[in-house]
Amino acid sequence: MAARIPTLDITRFTAPSSAADREAFVAELGAAYREWGFAGIRNHGIPQDGIDAAYEAFKRFFALPEEVKRQYHVPGGGGARGYTPFGVETAKGAKHFDLKEFWHIGREIPDDSKYRAVMPPNLWPAEVPEMREHGYGLYQALDHLGSQVLSALALHIGLAEDWFADKTDSGNSILRPIHYPPITADDIPNVRAGAHEDINLITLLVGASASGLEVLSRQGEWVPFTADADTIVVNIGDMLQRLTNHVYPSTTHRVVNPQGGEARKPRYSVPFFLHPNPDFLIDVLPSTVSADNPSRYPEPITAQGYLEERLREIKLK
Repeated sequence: MAARIPTLDITRFTAPSSAADREAFVAELGAAYREWGFAGIRNHGIPQDGIDAAYEAFKRFFALPEEVKRQYHVPGGGGARGYTPFGVETAKGAKHFDLKEFWHIGREIPDDSKYRAVMPPNLWPAEVPEMREHGYGLYQALDHLGSQVLSALALHIGLAEDWFADKTDSGNSILRPIHYPPITADDIPNVRAGAHEDINLITLLVGASASGLEVLSRQGEWVPFTADADTIVVNIGDMLQRLTNHVYPSTTHRVVNPQGGEARKPRYSVPFFLHPNPDFLIDVLPSTVSADNPSRYPEPITAQGYLEERLREIKLK
């Protein structure tokens, strides 16, 4: 089943053996996203020891007492930085909250940045000092990889390779370490993460420690997608879907509860949500409008305005 969602070697784009192979990679990646909104990226160049060190730091934080973790919760902050407790986030339209707690790491920007009002400074837990080095190191590595994926996608829809570069260089992107605690009852109505689409341009998921991710196919079938250890799962978010007039679909996905003994184990995952700069205007690209695909969004919206609208829907604001 997992093989149905393609996994591609990004060195065919970043260090290709030929111009033809680079073009073929762009075509294959674009086709994967048009069909699935998801793909696996291997040979991504992010060292495994860096990923492992970040995971260990995040696990140490989530193992802290609840009262310690809650010291890093920012009331009214929409979960933008620091800790969001268990039982808060709820998928859009869902009756039950997700079975998870998480932490948010954002972009480090100077205090005099024009974006400081909407991109607050990061919080770092004093109890886990290594979280800053390893957490922000992983943030930067995934930000770089995401830029490479966006470059290939830009070429696929007729844009310049660097089209996204100055639109995401101060993006309000988020690294979200997530802890799904062990499930101790068999009859709970909640799932670890309810069916949803992501808000941002693209999401990069690194090193999920257990199965559970499922992707909804165009035929309405839930397809499990558990990537190999050396593969990062990258999917389209709603902002890119809107920008490309649904040429790149933001596919519904969920994290289901495992069966039997596996449910009694915790699950950790670390998605990176790549966002545009807050003042970027999400306006349908003319190259994605045609007689068969007329513009679905006549009114543009800023990335920050769209983000705040969606955070209210998932009960983070």
